[in-house]
Amino acid sequence: MTENELRQKVVDTINAWIGATKGTAKHLDILEIYNNHKPLARGYKVQVNDAYCATTVSAAYIRAGIAEYTGTECGVEKYTLVAKKLGIWVENDAHTPKIGDACVYDWDDNGVGDCTGAGDHIGIVSKVSAGSFVVTEGNMTGGKVGTRTMAINGRYIRGFICPDFAAIAKKLGGTTSSTTTASSAVQGTAHTVVAGDTLGKIAAKYGTTADALAAINGIQNKNLIRVGQVIYLTEAAAAVAKLARLGVINSPDYWNTAAASGKVKYLDRLLIQAAEKINKAGTRTATPEEGVAALVAAGVVNTPDYWLANYRTLPSLDALLCALGGAVK
Repeated sequence: MTENELRQKVVDTINAWIGATKGTAKHLDILEIYNNHKPLARGYKVQVNDAYCATTVSAAYIRAGIAEYTGTECGVEKYTLVAKKLGIWVENDAHTPKIGDACVYDWDDNGVGDCTGAGDHIGIVSKVSAGSFVVTEGNMTGGKVGTRTMAINGRYIRGFICPDFAAIAKKLGGTTSSTTTASSAVQGTAHTVVAGDTLGKIAAKYGTTADALAAINGIQNKNLIRVGQVIYLTEAAAAVAKLARLGVINSPDYWNTAAASGKVKYLDRLLIQAAEKINKAGTRTATPEEGVAALVAAGVVNTPDYWLANYRTLPSLDALLCALGGAVK
């Protein structure tokens, strides 16, 4: 597993719990993962009515198989101390995190300078954009698992827990990054229009036709494209982009790479057909089996046995089936 795949595994793990509230099956799953992990931090078993934001982060790292390198805790400030001891604490509010890192908050932060107060809350960074990032958190208002969008260097940021995913992936027998694989696959998925481009020139560059690109991108007038416009080169790339815009998936580059790799047959068709049906994100199904059933009911999948037999062959494919299944319901 590569660094990026490992980061995505953590994100998919915590995102699968979105919507959980205290006492629900998803919440109890979080507590079971945390309480059954050895060594149990401070020997304390988290109870159903306890605050559980740090527990959720720990459980995600445990389930991803990297708790040895991230530490675990059920208390936010104590988790900060664990991270400092492990050398993975970033004392910088203005730091731009990566997915899989953890963001620690201090609700008493006055917004001036670098916050050095006590940590009050924590979640895992699940999406990063220009100038902002999304954090998936347990124990939000109402005791739920949900998401929050934060500005880079925004108020209330205490700091970040940044595990060395590259080193962890290498220790687990993978590679330090997916740069080579991703670049070769993703390079042929989209083109950003520059001055002087025409659809015909773009098509010639990538060995396709203007008609094909127009169809893929929903372009009505082939003579009318604008600088900065993203032209998707394949149906799968356009489908992945739509699913990412809707918030159904979080790492379009990963899924473009996976679809292009051919490791899972029909993955590109799954993404294309799902994108045709989906208009908004939904609550993920609890299991990939439920996701496949929903996709069958929606007419997206007609070979459920194949997906049920193969969802373990690609990292995060189980989470994708849950996400797509929840969105087509």
